[in-house]
Amino acid sequence: MSNVIITGGGAAGMMAAYAAAERGHSVVLIEKNEKLGKKIFITGKGRCNVTNACEQDKLFENVVSNPKFLYSAFYDFDNQQLMELIKNAGCPLKVERGERVFPVSDHSSDIIAAMERLMRKKGVEIRLHRTVSEVLAQDGQVTGVKTTDGKTFAADAVVLATGGLSYPTTGSTGDGYRIAKNLGHTVKECTPALVPMEISEPWCRLLQGLSLKNVTLTMACGTKKIWQGFGEMLFTHFGLSGPLVLSASSFYHKCKNPDEVTVTVNLKPALTAEQLDKRILREFEQNLNKQFKNVIGSLYPAKLTPVMISLSGIDGEKKIHEITRKERENLVELTRNLQMHVSGLRDYTEAIITQGGIKVKEVNPSTMESRLVKGLYFAGELLDLDGVTGGFNLQIAWSTGHLAGSSIPDGD
Repeated sequence: MSNVIITGGGAAGMMAAYAAAERGHSVVLIEKNEKLGKKIFITGKGRCNVTNACEQDKLFENVVSNPKFLYSAFYDFDNQQLMELIKNAGCPLKVERGERVFPVSDHSSDIIAAMERLMRKKGVEIRLHRTVSEVLAQDGQVTGVKTTDGKTFAADAVVLATGGLSYPTTGSTGDGYRIAKNLGHTVKECTPALVPMEISEPWCRLLQGLSLKNVTLTMACGTKKIWQGFGEMLFTHFGLSGPLVLSASSFYHKCKNPDEVTVTVNLKPALTAEQLDKRILREFEQNLNKQFKNVIGSLYPAKLTPVMISLSGIDGEKKIHEITRKERENLVELTRNLQMHVSGLRDYTEAIITQGGIKVKEVNPSTMESRLVKGLYFAGELLDLDGVTGGFNLQIAWSTGHLAGSSIPDGD
């Protein structure tokens, strides 16, 4: 049996505490907040998209940074094992569109309560309102931790699971990065990810509140496509948000010149250009003597119609029979390629996760143990790992936490 300290009571920390205690270790979980799982509480708009029920190969496909590093973690503890564990802990789950998994109750607090029951059943000691300021090590071996109130706690192993920088009001203030750096670890530059985008085009603001469903969004760097997805997006007072946009934002920094980043929306992805042209032509032929502005409304949401009229370059007062073939073809092109320029991303207060973090080459992927300090383990958002929306980031946290906790050897 080893004395284990877990720093951080989020998804990764709670899972690491459970897994270590299940192996018979003496485990203390230290959390700075007044309660556990503060970030879990607000995920999925308070419903908690706990994981994704997809096949295992799809888990890897939806990881943006360093997916190969997660082989051992995902195979050690995958989405199916997680769902079984949570169900057995008294929290029934359901699978929704996109194979997103939520508690049947739609209350994220039920996920937290389930994890708390699991930990307490295994004898984990939970200490709230206490912040770890330093991990102590001697001769390349962890010896314990020091808290901000000056107290020290001896330990054979420490799991750092303090989260990243996103949603700082939940306590994610980057403490773990500083602690890791002090122990010699490299921290790759951190940026907000799964975050809304700011758009340059003024007309975008006119569409504030408009939600588009079943559209295709493509992000490009100059002429090079860097991401594409199908789903839902939302116009805001500053630009764009919604699941499609959040996922696309994780690829923003793959473009070396941010000034060249654009997003293009296909408003009618189910139709080819030829099919869309035929549909518009049919609409036009039925309304030859009407004004363009009074016919185009059947193609787009009401809020979008005046913007499309303006961008098409066709006078709204123009009679349908006066519209040229070229103008109609331009309208087809605009509908399939509504382009916007990304001027930047929103900050950490609106970001779901942090991109970047502790360099994974300095961590053993088979155990989550530091390659630099024996007895030091990492889990969750602290690592340079991230995925797109849909429950994949929480699965990264659950899997890395479980692997870290279950890899801690018995003490001497």
